[in-house]
Amino acid sequence: MNHLELHIIQSVPVTCLNRDDLNSPKTAVFGGVQRARVSSQSWKRAIRSLAKELSPERFKGQRTRLLYEPLLNAMVEERVAEAKATEASKKIVDELVKIDEKSKEIVKSKTLYFISPLECATIAKAFKETGDIKKSIKAVKGKHLVDAADIALFGRMVASDHSLTVEAASMFSHALSTHRSDNEIDFFSAVDDGKAEDAEDAGAGITGTLEFNSSTYYRFAALNLDMLADAEHLGALTLEERKNVVSTFVEATIKAVPSARKNTMNGNTLPVYVLGVCRAKGHPIQLINAFESPVKSSQGFTAKSVDLLKGEYAKLKDTWGVEAVFEKAIPDIDFKKFIDGMVDHVI
Repeated sequence: MNHLELHIIQSVPVTCLNRDDLNSPKTAVFGGVQRARVSSQSWKRAIRSLAKELSPERFKGQRTRLLYEPLLNAMVEERVAEAKATEASKKIVDELVKIDEKSKEIVKSKTLYFISPLECATIAKAFKETGDIKKSIKAVKGKHLVDAADIALFGRMVASDHSLTVEAASMFSHALSTHRSDNEIDFFSAVDDGKAEDAEDAGAGITGTLEFNSSTYYRFAALNLDMLADAEHLGALTLEERKNVVSTFVEATIKAVPSARKNTMNGNTLPVYVLGVCRAKGHPIQLINAFESPVKSSQGFTAKSVDLLKGEYAKLKDTWGVEAVFEKAIPDIDFKKFIDGMVDHVI
C-alpha cells in the first residue's frame, strides 16, 4: 500500500478537548495508567472543518440530518415541478436514511448522511430524466466526489445501499497522552453585575465546577494514497488536484484542534514535533508503544516524548526493516518543505 503517515507530539494546556457523557475529559488506560484521550471522531471533525477553510472548492461534503432541503433545492435547479420535487426529495431521504416522523416542523432524517452539492445535483438530474427514485440514487458514482474530498478521505457508511458506502482513505488513532494524566476540577463563580455590593445577598450569582486536564499527546494519522486515486474515491481528479487534496489533509491534520470550550479553555497550540513518513508498501504503523511505559519527568513531557518517538521509529527500522521513501520531521525542516516532500509521493 502506497501511503503516508503523520506522527505528532503536541502539548496542550488546561483544556477539555473531548467530553464524555458526564461532561468530563475522556480518558483511557494504556500501559497500566490513566491517560488523557481525545477520540479520533473529535479530532477528525476539527480537521474536516479546517480543510473546508483551506480548500473550500474541494471539501464541500456536509454530514447532516437536514438532507431534504439541499435535495429539494437541487430539484428546483433542475426545474422539476414544485409538488413533484417536494414528494421526490422526501422519498429519497426516506430511501437513504429514513425520515424522522417525530420531526413535525421540518423534514429531518433519523440519522446523519454525508453528501455533497454535486451528488445532490446528480440525483436531481437523474430524477428529472427517469422519474425513478431508486435509479436516481444509483446514479451517484465515485466520479461525483470531486467536490467532496472529505467524503473520500473520511468515508461514508450507508446501511440502506452499500453501493453508496465509501471506505475512508484515511486512518486515525485516538490521541493519547504520553504520560499519566489525572483530571482536575475547576471551581468557578460569576458575579451578578446587577446587584449592589452591599446587598444582603451580595456574592456570586452562580457557582459550579468543570473538569479539565493538561497533556502532551501522541497523535497518529495515515492516508492510503492508492485508495485515494481509485475510481470510487478521487480518481476523477487530475494528479495536481489530488496533490492539493493531500496537501490540505496534511496541513489540516497538523494544525486543527478540537474547539470544545475554546472561549474559556483555549487549547489552540501547534505540535512541537511532526514526523512525516511516506512508504511505497506495507501498512501504516503507529509509534504509540514508545509511550507504553508512561513518560515521567520533572522538566516537562515534550522533549522526552520526542526522544522516545525517534527511538521507537529507529528500532522499528532496525528490527523489522521498515523502509520509507520519505521521512522528514518538523522542526528539522520548515512546514512548506515538509508538505512539498509528502505530496511528491501522491500518485
